[in-house]
Amino acid sequence: MDIAAGERAVDRIKPMVASTVRPEVLGGIGGFGGLFALDTDRYRQPVLVSSTDGVGTKAMVAAASGRLTTIGIDLVAMCVDDLVCQGAEPLFFLDYVSVGQLDPDRMADLVSGVADGCRQAGCALVGGEMAEHPGVMDSGDFDLVGFAVGVVERDRIITGMSIAAGDVLVGLRSPNLRSNGFSLARRVLLERAGLALDGPAFDGADHDLATELLSPSVIYAPAVLQLLNAVDVHGLAHITGGGIPGNLNRVLPAGTAATVDTSAWTPPPVFAEIARLGDVAADEMARTFNMGIGLVAVVSPTDVDATLAVLDTAGHQPVVIGEVIAGDGSVVLN
Repeated sequence: MDIAAGERAVDRIKPMVASTVRPEVLGGIGGFGGLFALDTDRYRQPVLVSSTDGVGTKAMVAAASGRLTTIGIDLVAMCVDDLVCQGAEPLFFLDYVSVGQLDPDRMADLVSGVADGCRQAGCALVGGEMAEHPGVMDSGDFDLVGFAVGVVERDRIITGMSIAAGDVLVGLRSPNLRSNGFSLARRVLLERAGLALDGPAFDGADHDLATELLSPSVIYAPAVLQLLNAVDVHGLAHITGGGIPGNLNRVLPAGTAATVDTSAWTPPPVFAEIARLGDVAADEMARTFNMGIGLVAVVSPTDVDATLAVLDTAGHQPVVIGEVIAGDGSVVLN
């Protein structure tokens, strides 16, 4: 590894890391580990929750377009929005960046997105790792992986076991692909259709395809934490790879199923473009992409109005998308 380049990169990212500091963080980056003093006075029985994820082949689009400043937001979103589905407040985050050749400017761009995501999520970026892999990765290649830790009271862990027939599904909208399904999206849009990243995203679009594909994920964690303090949430599902059918079913207890009314919302245009240009069947689209719903909250019918109000005030556009019924754990899209 180019030691001098690594030192310059660390110098570049120190202010970004500092911008995410919470009161519990001890010291700064540069040690052998990040220090975080959990405020045990806030909790009776604190349970730590951890999550790790990456950004998948969305990284290839970022590398090809040379736009690296937002993909770190996706990384944080994938991790912290998993944590909050179990009721946990995100506390701190670490990243791992592997590159073919370390360029301090490119590294700063990547970490700036991670820091932005951490500020949005309210968690501290307490450390990370930069690894140069010449001979394994080409000079312009990179991969981005993250790890998050959160905390929740033991008796407030969201398990989904209180979900019952009659409960209502409230969806939080996603304006883009987030960072899932990019292998199919790239194959259809870039390889099969031969679209240029600097060309229009679709007919009538006022932005190019790279902007569309690299628009960052919405981070839902802060709004969901507000919701958890306002109503009795029975279950939460982060809609990532697998779509609504492959993620909502993970929180349904035995003896229940769910029906989803897909006419309740309009997916962003990029999904229709992928389906049209790739001749992708509706069921494959639904099991690959979020289709415009990034997270689903399961609540009692009596809490629907309050749920919609909290999420709307938090800046989202929530929508009732279905209900829980008796069944075998399946998720049916109508």
